[in-house]
Amino acid sequence: MVDVIVIGAGAAGLMCAATAAARGRRVTVLEHRPRPGGKILVSGGGRCNFTNREAGAAAYLSANPHFCKSALARYTPRDFLELMERHGLTWHEKTLGQLFCDQRAPAILAMLEAECSRAGVTFRTGVAIRAVEPAADGYAVKLGADTLRARSVVIASGGLSLPKLGATPFGYRVAEQFGLGIVPPHPGLVPLLWSEADRARWGELAGVSAPAVVRCGGAAFRESLLFTHRGLSGPAVLQASSYWLPGAPVVIDLLPGLDAAEWLKSARRDHPKAELKTVLGHHLPRRLAETVCRVTGIDGRPATLADAALGRVADSLQRWTVTPAGSEGYRTAEVTVGGVDTAELSSRTMEARKAPGLYFVGEVVDVTGWLGGYNFQWAWASGHAAGEAV
Repeated sequence: MVDVIVIGAGAAGLMCAATAAARGRRVTVLEHRPRPGGKILVSGGGRCNFTNREAGAAAYLSANPHFCKSALARYTPRDFLELMERHGLTWHEKTLGQLFCDQRAPAILAMLEAECSRAGVTFRTGVAIRAVEPAADGYAVKLGADTLRARSVVIASGGLSLPKLGATPFGYRVAEQFGLGIVPPHPGLVPLLWSEADRARWGELAGVSAPAVVRCGGAAFRESLLFTHRGLSGPAVLQASSYWLPGAPVVIDLLPGLDAAEWLKSARRDHPKAELKTVLGHHLPRRLAETVCRVTGIDGRPATLADAALGRVADSLQRWTVTPAGSEGYRTAEVTVGGVDTAELSSRTMEARKAPGLYFVGEVVDVTGWLGGYNFQWAWASGHAAGEAV
């Protein structure tokens, strides 16, 4: 019999285990993979964008956008930086508040494992969990022929993204077993796929990148966009993808900050001998400028084009509407949107209202952050909140 069993040795599970054990709780962590921290190690290509200075509730998707406020306020990016300082780790800031570990991802994992080791956490890896069942004194977790008992169980098993790293629906099944609702999950932070018609128009641009504003589902992101053979990617598209649902359009502005119609009229006046693709090339990659002219069927010198023709070009640049055929799915998705309904949980402790002693943290919960370290901050904050409560 232990005090706490944490199921899942990812970011949220390790933070929860270290926090609870530091309070004197006897903690066992169960992980079905051979070693902890798989997603930590691959994050940011191994560079580990471990948090974001701007991690506030506005940067998270949830059916209840207020749910994450309590945990985020009680464990902030500054708290995690102080932990890193105690372990001698350093970091640097990139754009948009993104913080990266100078010593890369393995150092972050080693730090969390050291915190667990110092506090006396027990690990069991490579284990298959058959069931989580209520017991008279808490919960029974069945592992093959073995059964572990604990007063509290924390589900930190993640979502469905990146199945090659061991993602499973285990956490959702446990939640449903105890009568908790699930917000239907779907892939987030994932490239979007061309329709056949759009592939024919734009597929030759694979490898081209450009600044853009991408809008979807009421959200808008101004970052770079990347054309691929299969569709659209890049930070702006990945961000918007978390809001995308099948059949919905995505609206793209390839000239953010410009009034394209007025700019083209000025070019007609100021550069009457220039070709339209040359004019567009002042603000767009050459291949993209040439493709816009081909797709719109409008080319030649702006001096020969009427306002209506320039207006069509401007619309194609600033209100380019794409209806994706789908996304690349969980195979490449960085996160899972949706999960255990936050209405079922205490925002302060992450405990299930219908099942005292059962907690859910991290990606398994219906709280999903933007690209740029926000999801790690949710893992640290929610794991810490549960670790303080168990």
